[in-house]
Amino acid sequence: MKSSFIDFKKFIRGKKTAVVGIGISNKPLIDLLLNLGADVSAFDKKNEEQLGKTADQLSKKGVKLVLGTGYMENLKNFEVIFKTPSMRIDMPELQEAKKAGAYITSEMEEFIKYCPAKIYGVTGSDGKTTTTTLIYNILKEQGYKTWVGGNIGTPLFSKIEEINKDDKVVLELSSFQLMTMNVSPEISIITNLSPNHLDIHKDMDEYINAKKNIFKYQGKDDLLILNKDNELTDSMTCEANGRLMQFSIKQKIDDGAYFQNDKLYINNNEVCKLGDIKLKGMHNVENLLAAFCAVSEDVDISTMKKVASSFTGVEHRCEFVRELNGVKYYNDSIASSPTRTLAGLKAFEKPVILIAGGYDKNIPFEPLAQEGYKYIKTLILVGNTKDKIKLSFDKVIEDRKIELPIIIADSFEDAIMKAKENSKQGDIITLSPACASFDMFPNFEARGNRFKEIVNNLE
Repeated sequence: MKSSFIDFKKFIRGKKTAVVGIGISNKPLIDLLLNLGADVSAFDKKNEEQLGKTADQLSKKGVKLVLGTGYMENLKNFEVIFKTPSMRIDMPELQEAKKAGAYITSEMEEFIKYCPAKIYGVTGSDGKTTTTTLIYNILKEQGYKTWVGGNIGTPLFSKIEEINKDDKVVLELSSFQLMTMNVSPEISIITNLSPNHLDIHKDMDEYINAKKNIFKYQGKDDLLILNKDNELTDSMTCEANGRLMQFSIKQKIDDGAYFQNDKLYINNNEVCKLGDIKLKGMHNVENLLAAFCAVSEDVDISTMKKVASSFTGVEHRCEFVRELNGVKYYNDSIASSPTRTLAGLKAFEKPVILIAGGYDKNIPFEPLAQEGYKYIKTLILVGNTKDKIKLSFDKVIEDRKIELPIIIADSFEDAIMKAKENSKQGDIITLSPACASFDMFPNFEARGNRFKEIVNNLE
């Protein structure tokens, strides 16, 4: 039984509350806390000048600002601390505050705890956003009032009083959001697991354990959905606290979703044919199967089929940008890991000109080189990881005695120009970086939008 939001209202009133990080999800949170009578201070490493209008707006609302270098040193004497998702709980300042009796939480933890509606939580290394969006669209098509949040959509905790128990909520949850979670959604999906975010997590075990929190606190009536074809997720089946469903593109599964003879099935019922779906690549067949499992108890098969045959994808995911001089350009900026880039490469019918490289998340690039070389016609590298990726490919080129042109670009713009210069009619150019964007852009959306802007201005 979920807690009532009335309990949170009583708990937070008058509490000395710190909100760490004045980002997208925390601005509405600050407003909510103020409306509920909390004594709010907002913390951020940016100074007043960098925050601009935001600092002025918060001050006018009566929020105390703690800004700039060393801002975390001032967390003592707070009763409640809302941390930003990527902030590690074992930071000395947070540990000190916890020892002093502070309740440390996050916007998403409190939302899951108090949300009156059924929650579908989606995590994994790749495919989270597409699977989340598919589930949202299917539920909406069936006629439910449906909300989407977490890593995408709008921050939902501030809207919690607008959400009814008959509504449906779909959340995309990152390992950062899950790391300190002690509550799980009623329906939890792990799309797949592979090395990721090892710049933040201590090691792969910590990353996997963070993901497991999506189902760790489920009850016996709750549902866990796992990828049968992924070794790491398949090994978790014995840890399910409630009911279990799996999905596979390799084998038939009676209690779950599968792909066989160019058809997609749920619980042995055909949903659609491979030729019906608009999404490219078998990784998207997996995303559809995961979504079918998630909604199987709440929607008709005809609704699943309608969405599967009309959904064209999410922006920045193998997104067709334009064709110029017989060359097709695709934006796959979401591909911030080698496995996601591999999946994108396999979606095309021929080897492509690949633009890759970016911020280093300490993930090995050898798997991308060893499996991906045959899907690449020319490799163009840019960003902080360009030399690291080149080393991995150089070894494969030498070991397998293959030819694969590798071009190093000086800038993001230069990478696109070099791709154009080295293309001919019939080629495909795709931005699929295998890395995060933070060396050049604030996020993958900004990177994808810049790519589209440059490509659309090419002559």
